Amino acid sequence: MEKYFYLFLLCLTSCIDPYEVEVAQGPQYLTIDGIITSIAQVHRVRLTRGDTYGSIFQGLIRPVTGATVIVRDDLGNITFLGENQVDRGFYDTPSNFAAVIGRKYTLQIKLVDGNVYTSLPELVTPAPEIKSISYQSKRIPVEGEVNDASGVQLIVDIDDPADQNNFYYFRNSEATYVLETRPDLYTTPSPERSPAPKDCCTTCFQTETVGNQSYFISSDDNFNGLSTRLVAGFIPDNGRRFVNTYRIDLRQLNVSQEAFRFLRLVKQQSEISGSVFDPSPASIRGNMISLDDPEEVVLGFFIAAGESQKRVYIKNSQLDFVQNRAIIPDDCRVVPGARLSPPFDWRPNE
Repeated sequence: MEKYFYLFLLCLTSCIDPYEVEVAQGPQYLTIDGIITSIAQVHRVRLTRGDTYGSIFQGLIRPVTGATVIVRDDLGNITFLGENQVDRGFYDTPSNFAAVIGRKYTLQIKLVDGNVYTSLPELVTPAPEIKSISYQSKRIPVEGEVNDASGVQLIVDIDDPADQNNFYYFRNSEATYVLETRPDLYTTPSPERSPAPKDCCTTCFQTETVGNQSYFISSDDNFNGLSTRLVAGFIPDNGRRFVNTYRIDLRQLNVSQEAFRFLRLVKQQSEISGSVFDPSPASIRGNMISLDDPEEVVLGFFIAAGESQKRVYIKNSQLDFVQNRAIIPDDCRVVPGARLSPPFDWRPNE
């Protein structure tokens, strides 16, 4: 009887058909993310479309390629942005392009399907000079973890102009740091795994672009015309960056009031903690519109801003807390992007 019972159960399980869930095709909103500033450099505009969740969670954000992208000022001057052939969906200005203080700029886009989009005009206002940058270690408790996460917080000193209302947006530029490794601990690959110390090299220079983990923005409503200090950035400590010296250029953008409102809403939504008291996530409309269908939802914001920059060297000896060193048991030159020689303008002692 026991044999027949198990046979009966096998028949039941073999007759169960898999339940297939069909996910309806959701809206694929065009998202436009672009910034131009008053400093001559390559400025980028990114075009993407959101995709519906799939069974393997791939392709959620797809680049929009083959578009014609231009920036036009209020005098009729036009600058064409070329699509980057490596980073598809990114469109770049010439390297010598700089927005002019006092001019208004619009971003105009024509997709391969013929649809045309434009931004509302953005006025470029001057960004106050960054007088100085200080830094300090910051520890962040992690729930369920014994060790805290940590990083370095950047703080700027500025003299806010009294003759205009300013809206500050801080961004990180490219950074370079001293990378230290342990080639003396190198071992041969599996399966042997035997010690094979290398004579070189222990010290290289690593270049990277590390984005802020939050939006660092501020308006001068409470300090208009005064000297003030603002928290302007945070660089996570991954056990490599702050072993020796870390250099970064901090970008200070003076954005429009409309751009500030947009960034503040994005910041609020990105910092939702997941509790029942959080507001429901929502699509945040920016300053981009469709000329073919005014009712079409277009996401993102085109920012035109004055910019000032300042460089800071962060030294290990000036930090009161750093993460345990991440050991790389190999020649530092094997790390992608690392090089033996420092940048030509590497001057940590000035």
